[in-house]
Amino acid sequence: MLVCQGEALDRVAFSLGPITIYWYGIIIAAGLFIGLYLATREAEKVGMKKDIPTDLLIFAAPIAIIFARIYYVIFEWERYRGEPLWKLIAVWEGGIAIHGALIGAVLTAIVFARVKQISFWQLADIAAPSIIIGQAIGRWGNFMNQEAHGGPVSEAFYENFMQYLPNFIVNQMCIDGILYHPTFLYESVWNVLVFIVLIVLRKYNPIRGEVFLSYVALYSVGRFFIEGLRTDSLMLLGIIRQAQLISVVLILVAIFLIIYRRKVSKVEERYNS
Repeated sequence: MLVCQGEALDRVAFSLGPITIYWYGIIIAAGLFIGLYLATREAEKVGMKKDIPTDLLIFAAPIAIIFARIYYVIFEWERYRGEPLWKLIAVWEGGIAIHGALIGAVLTAIVFARVKQISFWQLADIAAPSIIIGQAIGRWGNFMNQEAHGGPVSEAFYENFMQYLPNFIVNQMCIDGILYHPTFLYESVWNVLVFIVLIVLRKYNPIRGEVFLSYVALYSVGRFFIEGLRTDSLMLLGIIRQAQLISVVLILVAIFLIIYRRKVSKVEERYNS
């Protein structure tokens, strides 16, 4: 445990009369719009109507946020029990779960693809890099809220790694006089690496759905290990880190689907090489 001194950044970006705008919300919104821009460009490349990603986002974004909040509140019910009703929806204070958001987004995309009569797998492949880069950006919202961090760092870890980080990161990770692991940064960097891999896969991989399934597997690998460092994990039965369990399940499901779909893949499931 390393004792530290540092001044935290202000969580509030600005105020407009009675309305307070938090950095958390701005950063999440930035991730959404950057992801949308990338998805729109890719949709045009593959001959899909360029407004498809925008139409999907209109439905998927609010549903994903609702699912993410519900998911979080369910696993943190003891914390919210007895709180005012508005606390249950106060996402601007932090407290959303990415796995809940993904459940909401995927369900929305499945229904959306059926209604629009387009391939869900192709839509998912287009969206996957946008989702992971949005997650990479969104983790900086956790940084501004001083949440989703790891346990206290040791003096050796600080000297070998953390002292080389920018001062604003180190200061922000100094909470109540103790320096904590910037797990938001670890996950953000991992997500950027996954984004690069997905872009390469999307360029060279011929089978629909494998970019998305690779996203599921690769993101889950990083999340499994990073989750083990965090101090705010949602717990299942009080003993299992929920995100680690879900990550293992998702890795296995993604690998199974890749193998299964390759064996039964039909010509129409392949992109033009």
